[in-house]
Amino acid sequence: MAENILVDSHVWVEDPEVAWIDGVVLNIKGDEAEVKTNDGREVIANLSKLHPKDAEAPSEGVEDMTRLSYLHEPAVLDNLATRYELNEIYTYTGNILIAVNPFQGLPHLYDAEVMEKYKDASFKELSPHVFAIGGIAYREMINEGRNKCILVSGESGSGKTETTKMLMRYLAYFGGHSAAEGRTVENQVLESNPVLEAFGNAKTVKNNNSSRFGKFVEIQFDEAGRISGAAIRTYLLERSRVCQVSDPERNYHCFYLLCAAPPEDVERFKLGDPKSFRYLNQSSCYELDGVNDAEEYLATRRAMDVVGISEKEQDAIFRVVAAILHLGNIEFSKGEDADSSSLKDEQSTFHLQMTSELLMCDPHSLEDALCKRMMVTPEEVIKRSLDPLGAAVSRDGLAKTIYSRLFDWLVNKINISIGQDSQSTRLIGVLDIYGFESFKTNSFEQFCINYTNEKLQQHFNQHVFKMEQGEYQKEEIDWSYVEFIDNQDVVDLIEKKPGGIIALLDEACMLPRSTPETFSEKLYQTFRDHKRFIKPKLTRSDFTLIHYAGDVRYQSDQFLDKNKDYVVAEHQDLLHASKCSFVAGLFPPLSKESSKSKFSSIGARFKLQLQQLMETLNSTEPHYIRCVKPNNLLQPTVFDNSNVLHQLRSGGVLEAIRVKCAGYPTNRTFIEFLNRFVILAPEILKGEYEADVACKWILEKKGLTGYQIGKSKVFLRAGQMAELDAHRTRVHGEAARMIQEKVRARLTRERYVLMRKASVNIQATWRANIARKISRYMKREEAAIKIQKNLRRQIAKKDYGRTKSSALTLQSGVRTMAARHEFRHKLKTRAATKIQAYWRGYSAISDYKKLKRASLVYQSKLRGRIARKQLGPACQVERKEETENERKVEVSIQSEDELDKTFAVHSEKSDDSESGDEQKPKLPIEAEDELDKSFVVHSEKSDDSESGDEQKPKLSIEVEDELDKTFVVHSEHSDDEDTEHARQTKHSIQRDDETGNPFLDDSEKPYNNFSVVSHITDPVRDTELESLTAEVDMLKALLQVEKQRADISERKCAEARELGERRRKRLEETERRVYQLQDSLNRLLYSMSDQFSQLKSILRSPSMSSTLPSGPVVRDDLADSSENSEASSSDSDFTFPAPFPSEDGQSAYNPNQLQVIVQDLSTTEAKGTENYESEKEGGFEDYF
Repeated sequence: MAENILVDSHVWVEDPEVAWIDGVVLNIKGDEAEVKTNDGREVIANLSKLHPKDAEAPSEGVEDMTRLSYLHEPAVLDNLATRYELNEIYTYTGNILIAVNPFQGLPHLYDAEVMEKYKDASFKELSPHVFAIGGIAYREMINEGRNKCILVSGESGSGKTETTKMLMRYLAYFGGHSAAEGRTVENQVLESNPVLEAFGNAKTVKNNNSSRFGKFVEIQFDEAGRISGAAIRTYLLERSRVCQVSDPERNYHCFYLLCAAPPEDVERFKLGDPKSFRYLNQSSCYELDGVNDAEEYLATRRAMDVVGISEKEQDAIFRVVAAILHLGNIEFSKGEDADSSSLKDEQSTFHLQMTSELLMCDPHSLEDALCKRMMVTPEEVIKRSLDPLGAAVSRDGLAKTIYSRLFDWLVNKINISIGQDSQSTRLIGVLDIYGFESFKTNSFEQFCINYTNEKLQQHFNQHVFKMEQGEYQKEEIDWSYVEFIDNQDVVDLIEKKPGGIIALLDEACMLPRSTPETFSEKLYQTFRDHKRFIKPKLTRSDFTLIHYAGDVRYQSDQFLDKNKDYVVAEHQDLLHASKCSFVAGLFPPLSKESSKSKFSSIGARFKLQLQQLMETLNSTEPHYIRCVKPNNLLQPTVFDNSNVLHQLRSGGVLEAIRVKCAGYPTNRTFIEFLNRFVILAPEILKGEYEADVACKWILEKKGLTGYQIGKSKVFLRAGQMAELDAHRTRVHGEAARMIQEKVRARLTRERYVLMRKASVNIQATWRANIARKISRYMKREEAAIKIQKNLRRQIAKKDYGRTKSSALTLQSGVRTMAARHEFRHKLKTRAATKIQAYWRGYSAISDYKKLKRASLVYQSKLRGRIARKQLGPACQVERKEETENERKVEVSIQSEDELDKTFAVHSEKSDDSESGDEQKPKLPIEAEDELDKSFVVHSEKSDDSESGDEQKPKLSIEVEDELDKTFVVHSEHSDDEDTEHARQTKHSIQRDDETGNPFLDDSEKPYNNFSVVSHITDPVRDTELESLTAEVDMLKALLQVEKQRADISERKCAEARELGERRRKRLEETERRVYQLQDSLNRLLYSMSDQFSQLKSILRSPSMSSTLPSGPVVRDDLADSSENSEASSSDSDFTFPAPFPSEDGQSAYNPNQLQVIVQDLSTTEAKGTENYESEKEGGFEDYF
């Protein structure tokens, strides 16, 4: 296999934690390979220890592991784990069923529907199931007449007990009686399970419901395949558990059920909390998860009723159980004499009294039986006392004896109640026995249990391996011998006589001075060279056996006591003399042979029972169910690979897979094969052929290869028997279908003829009836059509006249309203345009005049300065004239300002007169003008205040104006003469400005400048230089004033622009309102159109046509009328006819018809024209 592993191959590699883990080969170097596991680790492994993995294996696993592409340990383990994750707990290995304990309820796998499905299905036709094993065993027993047995094996906690119950339930379903037949055998067999579980099962470390005894159930069937009887055999009840329980295990279930019984039973038996009894409080576990002891007690009582235990017997059974609990609470202390004992306290006396009452015996006799012993000698009978330890041992021995006799009585009672069919020749046995056990402390019970499993494993080996190969050799077919592991040497080590462990134990028990140490020393000497026996170090009484399933270390301290099976004579006499017939029946009088020898070996008796069991199993054809415990935590969905792999190895499953696949798992004798498959070649019956030739003929005809023909049997490969059965079923099916076809055809033909005659009669009758109804309906329909035609014509004619009159009236009113709105819009637009034009003109003229005046003043002052420099102080007269001229100029400027103000007022009045009757919008405009004027006045005042902060601003301004006038007159006379001097002066002024002339600071103080001017104008001047300096300072002050005026003008211009912008926005808002009015009109027209349509539909009805007036109809296209008010009626989309005249020649229009519409229009117009509330114009009121 190593040569098939290459780089990038998927392989399985050993792992210490999960047993096997898959990975990919990264590199190969010699005999070693580097593998990257699926958890990301890289490991180095030998090629011989790698196993290939099928990367294309089904994700849900395979149902039969013999069909795996690679049949090895990791593949089998992975397949079981994959199916366990999907709650598929059953898997085939050839004919062996592997059942993995789910540790949870799966009711959908065991209901009646599933049992019915598997009842008629052949083996492996459906998915693996315990019902399939039961079904194949039952069908082979019925068809072939051979007895069957089903061996359910596995470790403790693997689910053997539940599997056995499911098997018995399914067999009862197969061969059960009807429910009307009352209490049936199958019901008794099924209900015996709860009874035996209550008294024979207990919680262990590995299992919450472990069977502490072996059970073999024989279910007997009659010729018709119905259950006719049953027998239950039990093996080796664990008696020591009654008195000794390890933590966290429990005693037998019945003790806890009785403590949880109804109050009246608890009071009658003087019971209480389980913690108060010594036989129960040795462990801290008193309850099981998910189990209600009170309900289980009632269920056990009901099961006793079904199996035939009377109410009186049930009370006696539980009275004995209660007596055992009270017996365990009796304690002893040292007596008055040496080596004597007595009751310890009052509590012990109470429990002794309760025990005697429940067992119905004398309390003093019970005390003597526990504390004293009778020794019989040839001369006399000697009574000696026991010390407290001996009394306690006597007490525990009595308790174990009573419970063992009670359990045997229950089994015997169930067998008697069910009954056995002595004439039955067909049976199916179901074996449920304890699995392999290995604890920290392994005593005599574990030794016997593991001995049983060794015998069962040997039987499995013999059936699967030895018998398989022996059969091949006997039939002389071509077969290669397969080696397998045999445990015969372990079986011989235990049971061989003489020299086996059981024989040496019996020998030690018969010697009076034997001890566990002497017994162990005998074992060490006898088996020191045996490969299956190991002597542990540092111990004198322990020994280890290498079992098939693993090594187990046994403690032989109690082997001698537990192997002795005898009853103390005092106990026998005491309980046989009980007043209770049930208790007395448990202890019948001893025979003479048994009374002579008190010793009886439990090991020897168990060995005999086991031999009888193996004889029964060998006389039947076995079917195997291997139960597997997925984890030791008893938790669902947890799959421990190492634990499962150990069970598969120890159970021989892997060996069975190997041998089965290599050999021929199915074989039949020639006669059986021909009886079963001769139908596949019926031509054989026409001639006389040898049996082997006929069998070969059938196999060759079906194209099978790889089979073997022996001396008396046909050996088939895996799957070939199923293929032949499929062919056989197909032939039977074809024949059955042919018969069914003929019978069904005849029955169908007869039924068809009768139905055809009846249907023809029914059809004729119904067709005539339908034809008459259709004729009447057609006549009525024709008359109705004529009436409707005439009525609709009259209604349509009237509707047309009303609609025409209403449409003309509505068109004229709507067009009038649209024209008025358009006229108002034009008036508003034209008034706003005129206002904007006047205001812009006024603003431009004002700015121009202010700029012009400022430039003239500056020029005059500059020219005056130049002129004064040229003329000097000789022109006083001319200066007076200049002063007068300046005054005239000031008067003219004031007159121009007055004219400008008058012009502005006049323009505003003209705008108001052009606005016509729109007086209310005028108010906010006038308010804005007044606000502008106040702002102008305020800004002028602020400018004047800024030009001089010290004294008399008005006086300084007047002085400046007079100087301006003087400079203007003076500059007009001296322009031509002083051009060159002005140019030089201009350059000097510019230089002064650039260099920061100190006179600029004086210009900020206009009042000081004016004082200088007044000093210059004085007739008496000192020098020309002082006058020129004063003039320069005055000019600078005037220049600063003009700059301030220019700034004021700019601000006014900006304010004018802002005012114009606000008016433009108001104009846009007016236009938006106009558009809103137009939109309102359009919606109004649309709503009027809907009203008209509704009115028209009402008028068309016959009942309302003569009473209701027609409504107006308006189309949505009237929105265009607001853009062209002078359009003629022919351009409109309205096509309504003119109103028709009435009898008196007037229009038939009724003004009340549009009352609601006119009211809505008036409201809308009032909202759109909030400034004209006094007029309250309506669209239709003017018209009407």
